Amino acid sequence: MYKIVKKVSLNPTVTLMEVDAPFVAKKAEPGQFIILRVDENGERIPLTIADYNREKGTITIIFQIVGGSTIHLNSLNEGEYIHDFVGPLGVPTHTEGLKKVAVVGGGVGCAIAYPIAKKLHELGCEVHSIVGFRNKDLVILEDEFKAVSDKLIVMTDDGSHGNKGVVTQPLKELIENGENYDEVITIGPLIMMKFVVATTKPFNIKTVVSMNPIMIDGTGMCGGCRLTVGGKTKFACVDGPDFDGFEVDFDEAISRGRSYAEFEAHARDKACNLYKKEVK
Repeated sequence: MYKIVKKVSLNPTVTLMEVDAPFVAKKAEPGQFIILRVDENGERIPLTIADYNREKGTITIIFQIVGGSTIHLNSLNEGEYIHDFVGPLGVPTHTEGLKKVAVVGGGVGCAIAYPIAKKLHELGCEVHSIVGFRNKDLVILEDEFKAVSDKLIVMTDDGSHGNKGVVTQPLKELIENGENYDEVITIGPLIMMKFVVATTKPFNIKTVVSMNPIMIDGTGMCGGCRLTVGGKTKFACVDGPDFDGFEVDFDEAISRGRSYAEFEAHARDKACNLYKKEVK
């Protein structure tokens, strides 16, 4: 059992939890993830490690409330316990030796981008962060990104905060204005990452993407998280989640992700109805 020591609502649909998990915190690195079960009957949920504190022995997770299991997870409060919390899993993001990097995050994907930007900053890398959201009410971790970025650009679709537009606009402008990046690291919705790759490819700037397909066991045995990368089948849980964006078949990944939409909607509605009954 893993105790929730902190819970914060970052916006109406995104929650931060700090969880007491010393053995996970001891080994965790940016880019890795955990798999949890809220209770003994719960489904396995993969969540990227948003931060870690080795001295306190805690792991920070940030999740979007989108389905039945995340609704259940969000119903837990400080002092309560998560049944299973396994990790760290996956291959850490490569950060060594990089001198100048653009980190591009979208929506809740910024929770994954932040620890990478933080680690790069700690290593002395020049970090330019571009983060995008639909509107000002959904902005998360802005102050945290400011603290670890030499340049921070915030974009919103409707212009209600920061600059109006999508993340590829300032990225292209920075590159065209002479910013020479060793890498661009992008994390967010699949369609956003696809267009970030389309932006950097003409300039031949190495672009790393963090893939988050449906995942079950986290060991590569189930095959649920398979992707096509460079014409070969890869598994996000053991080969990733980071991949060369130029080689990822985004259209296939997007199509496979949509195949679960109806099931997820049903699970969400069922959980919402159950929660309403419990709180009456």
